Order: sequence, then C-alpha cells, then structure tokens
Amino acid sequence: MYPVAPLKHSLAAAIQARIDNKTKPLGALGEIEKLALTLGQIQLSDASAALAITRPTMLVFAGDHGIARAGVSIAPSEVTTQMVHNFVAGGAAINVFCRQLGWAIKVVDCGILAPLSLPEVIEQRLGAGTAPFHEAPAMTREQVEQGFAYAKSLVQSQVADGCNLLALGEMGIGNTSSAAAIMAALTGLPVADCVGRGTGIDDAVLARKQALIAQALALHQLDKDDPVAVLAAVGGFEVVQMTGALLAAAEAGVPVLVDGFIATAAALCAVRLAPGVRDYLIFAHQSEEQGHQRLLALLQARPLLSLGLRLGEGTGAALALPLLHAAVNFYNQMASFGEAGVDNVVESPQDSATS
Repeated sequence: MYPVAPLKHSLAAAIQARIDNKTKPLGALGEIEKLALTLGQIQLSDASAALAITRPTMLVFAGDHGIARAGVSIAPSEVTTQMVHNFVAGGAAINVFCRQLGWAIKVVDCGILAPLSLPEVIEQRLGAGTAPFHEAPAMTREQVEQGFAYAKSLVQSQVADGCNLLALGEMGIGNTSSAAAIMAALTGLPVADCVGRGTGIDDAVLARKQALIAQALALHQLDKDDPVAVLAAVGGFEVVQMTGALLAAAEAGVPVLVDGFIATAAALCAVRLAPGVRDYLIFAHQSEEQGHQRLLALLQARPLLSLGLRLGEGTGAALALPLLHAAVNFYNQMASFGEAGVDNVVESPQDSATS
C-alpha cells in the first residue's frame, strides 16, 4: 500500500571506502561521516559520484485540536491562526532560521479553526480542527486517507520542482497531547511516560492532560498495529499530513529531516505503516519533551543536535541543515590520501581519539 524502495545497501561498502580514504583517521568526522553514508545510499548509483542538496524545503503543517478546549496548553486555539499569520509575515523563529540557512518554506493549513484564504498558505484542510479526542474520535479514517493524499501531492510537487531534501515542522495548540496519545497507543507505554509539559504547563494542567489522554485511550480501545485507526482516534490534522509526507518522501527516495516530538510521533506512524521509511529519516534534534527522548530510542535514532529546544515549527530541523551541507561537501571535496600525497596510516577510531 505504501511502496518504499530499500536503500542501495549494495553501495554501502564502496561509499564507506571513499569516506575512509579521505585524509583523516577512520571515523574521525563521527556523525558527519554517517550522514554522508546515508545520503550516499539514498542518492547515488555510483560511489564516485557527487552528493548534492538542492532546493531544501521546510513544510510547516498547521492544524487545530478539539482537546485544546479542555485546557491542556498554556495558550488557546486562536494562537494557531495567529502564528500562521506570523509565518506568512516572516516573523517566527522558523522564518528567521530558514532565511539564515537557505530553506524554502511552505506553510500548509491542514485544518485550523477557520480558513485564511491567503495566497502564501497552501490550503489542504481536513476540517475546522479535530473533535476533542477524549470524547469522540478526532476524525474519520476517510479524513486520514485524504490527508495522506494531500501530503503526497504536495511532496510530489516539491520533488518535481527540484527539491531533494525535505524537513517537517508543525503548529497546533494542543498537538503535544495528540502526539503523546499516539505514542501511548502505538507503544503501550504508560501515559505518564509519554506526556510532557509541552510549552510549559504547570503541575495541575499536566495532571489534567495525563487524565484526558488516559480517558481517550480507554474510550477508543485502539489496536497498536493499526496506525491509521490510531491517527483517526487521537491524531491531529497536521500530524496526519506529516505522516503522509514522510511516506511520500520515502517513496520518492527523498530524505527528511525530522524535527521534535510531534514530527517524531508522525515518523513512528509512518514507520509502522511502511518500515522502509526509517532509512530515509534523519533526526535533527532531541527536544526537552520526555516523550521525544523515548520515541527516539524506540526508533533507534541518534539526533544530530541537543539544544534544549521545545518550540516546534521545524526549528530544530532547520538548524541541522549546515551539518548535512558539511557531510555533502566533505564527501565531494575532501582529498583522498593519494590525491593529497599523504601517507595512509590506518588507525582505529579508538586510537585516533587518543592520539
């Protein structure tokens, strides 16, 4: 149902050999070398060819959540719409980082409270916010499938325009509640292990948030092996479209920089639907949400950055782009031992660390 081609593991040895033959001790560039290997397996049919990043694009998905009306956040749902206006005006953190680092940015209305009809916003609405999922399903399965279709079309259009690297961000008051509920439903972990303080709620709101998510899980009796049902019951319109974007990007052979807790919950859904998606995911950072740290471990992900971020919007993914450029450039431009006329003294990583 979700065709995802496996990575070209047959090239892994040749790509690694090219990396190892650069003028450095083995493994001395650490995670940058691993990035080059990953990108090489995704992009190359010949290990001697060059890597490239073209038209990197940040997709910011926005949606509102019915559960926000139950007081699980420090802000009301209206802030989602206000922040979308801020994105359009170029005044949010994600705009600043995208301008600085060379990202194109696309803002997608997946279902905020009311349509904006702004030419700068891509309208892919699934509704006017989800239903409060502690009382009823957040949406229907048909809405989930429509969200996947919208996201696939969007990803395909970006790839057709020359984009070969995507990143996902989000905006939606209440969406850490949705992400925590998805995580608990798909993993079976206790709700308390999945729920965090989001943008900074106090103890009383945290307790309410935990209780409402537990109520939702008891209400829906979800099957952890049916991610579409989980998304329909407790997901968000933006989480659904992020999941669809991850599936579509992997199908197109395009890597995705995954941002924080919300995006990683979407990644868990996508990987459960199509395990091959995991090979195309690069995890940008570890956020302050306790659930995010557990999700990263479940996905066997080692994030590139740990900066204490808890904003969302795609900010952590945006900040990781220079590391991917470094991986591409060292692979393409760094001399081999033979080219540089340097003796190739092979050291183990442990030896080089103590030399």
